[in-house]
Amino acid sequence: MRRLFWLAMGVTIGALVVRKLSRAAEKLTPQGVAGALAESLRELAEAIGDFGADVRAAAAAREEELRAGTGLDAPLPDRDQARLPELPGRQLPARGGAHAADR
Repeated sequence: MRRLFWLAMGVTIGALVVRKLSRAAEKLTPQGVAGALAESLRELAEAIGDFGADVRAAAAAREEELRAGTGLDAPLPDRDQARLPELPGRQLPARGGAHAADR
């Protein structure tokens, strides 16, 4: 009985070793190397795409912060509200340029 146990154990270990070695040998064939390279490039492309998406999201968030901080998104004032301040002692030229009276 003891010899039968050790024989079964040897056959099992031998089968496992043969399976592992054939998988390793398959990975070293040109098709195996090409498959591994293609998978690595696919993963790299996905990582670059994820990085680009993260950068775009961070840039949009930062732009929103800057716009809120500077007031760039505030509505434009009406024409009546958008008047230049009066400068003491200076007159602004009439609409149409400095030579409007010459016409």
